Parts: sequence; structure tokens; C-alpha cells
Amino acid sequence: MRILGLGDNIVDRFLDRGTDYPGGNAVNVAVHAHRLGAESGYLGVFGDDEAGDFLRRAVAAEGVDLGRSIVREGESGVTSLHVVDGDRTFLGWNGGGVTVREPIDLDDGRLDYVAGFDLVHTSVYSGILPELSRLAGLQTLVGFDFSSEPEHRTEGYFARVAPHIDLALISCSEQSEAETHAILDSLISHGAALALATRGTDGAVVADGAHRVSEPALLIENPTSIVDTMGCGDAFVTGFIVHLLGIGWSRDRSPSAEELRDALRAGASASRDQCFVEAAFGRGRATPAEPAASEPRTPEPTL
Repeated sequence: MRILGLGDNIVDRFLDRGTDYPGGNAVNVAVHAHRLGAESGYLGVFGDDEAGDFLRRAVAAEGVDLGRSIVREGESGVTSLHVVDGDRTFLGWNGGGVTVREPIDLDDGRLDYVAGFDLVHTSVYSGILPELSRLAGLQTLVGFDFSSEPEHRTEGYFARVAPHIDLALISCSEQSEAETHAILDSLISHGAALALATRGTDGAVVADGAHRVSEPALLIENPTSIVDTMGCGDAFVTGFIVHLLGIGWSRDRSPSAEELRDALRAGASASRDQCFVEAAFGRGRATPAEPAASEPRTPEPTL
């Protein structure tokens, strides 16, 4: 199977560790897919700064194909965070840099490249909305992560995105079970073929309009052994996707309720394992020191 991450990349800067890690929703799915045995690629825009070079090297070292990605003049995205009792806490970001400001498009043969994959995964962070209808015209399955921000879960936003996708992923760790079901039903009513909600320690639930299947999380006996929770959602959806593709999921072959349950279990297993990985997929480096401010120069006396 072949899985493509499309869109965002970013440096995750852990202030408490003094460590930078590679990350980004689309990058993480591509890396996790390769680690689970799939062929994978990443298609997106990298900044031409030192951080962009760090990101490219880290992703390539994971065996992910970057051959059609683009390097553009500009800064890379950097998000700042720290870990408290194993949970990551976001402190801010620089807006995503050139990756967000000038996102990837599907011109110059890139649409044909995407067509060579079984599934392409993208998200609210990828600036790819103008290209969704072109993706939907392919036989390639389309997954889309709606994340957790309220502006990305309005009826209007669902109406723009859901008709073009085969799998909607959404984080519902802050929602009740009833609220989660209502969100999934809305995504299905707007056109998504499958809608998957992750709910942290409350497990996950998936719906397809005919079935609604839930599965508990795989809890960790010793919570103090958790390194951090960065990338757990991305690991979950990748495990879910890899399982379904492995049993023949396609536009012409929808999974059964029991197959969806098995996929949820595979996602839960991948998410649990991710708790013992530093950041999204490791490969950290010491945060570069900020350049020292130059001392003001005393002007020479005028003769």
C-alpha cells in the first residue's frame, strides 16, 4: 500500500527539553505509515532556512519520499510547547511560515504524483482546500484531519470539505459522547464516507451512515512511563488507515462494522505505542541558540 501526507510540516520546539523535533500532521502520518510497513511520501513546501533543512533531513531519514516537495524562500514553521505530566501543552507558534503562507498546489505534475497513492492524508493546517475537488476526482482515497479548533467544526466548514473526502478525522476529547455522535453524523450528512473521532482516554468511535462502532482506549498501567502524548492522534489514524487498506478498503469496497472495529483496535495500539516516543517520531536535536544581539557601535568622532 502507498500512503501520502499532503501539506503541513513544522518544527516542534520543546522548551522544557531545549529540543527541536520534526513534526506536522501530514509529515507524521507519512512517517508512521512507513514505520507500519507502507510505502509513503510527503508532498509539501519547506522553508529554505536552516530549520527547513533539519525537517527535510529528518523526514527523508525515515524512508519517506520527498521527491516532489518544494523548497521556497522563507522561514519554516515553529511551534513552542512543553510537557506537563506527560501531556503536551502548546504555548504558541510563528504562524507556520512559508508552508502556510504559500502552500503546495497540485500543478506541474503533482496531481499525477498523488494519483499513484492509495490514500492521501491532509488537514486543516495544509492550505489545501482549493485543491480538494481535484483530489476527489482521483481514485486515491482522501483523508482529512479537522483537528480540534472550533472554527474547523462549523456546519459551513464541514460543507466545504466533507463532500470531497473519504475519511474525516476529528478530535473530540473535550466533547461528550452525545456531542461526538452529533459531530460524526454531521460529517456523514455533508458527504464524508467515514467519520472517525478520537476521544483520548475515552477511546474512539467511527461512523459510516449505516454503522457506529466504538472501541475503548488501550490504557497504560504506569502513566509515569509515558514520554509525551505528541503525535498520538496521528499515530491512531495511521494505524486505522493501514489496517483498512490492508483488507482492501477502496471507493468500491466499504469496510464492514467488524472491520471498522478491528481498525479502531489497530489505531488504539499504534496510539498507545506512540506514548513512549519523544515528540511525533523522535529525531530531536538541541534547539539552536538564538543569535547574540550585536553591541551598539560607538560612532567614530568626526574630525
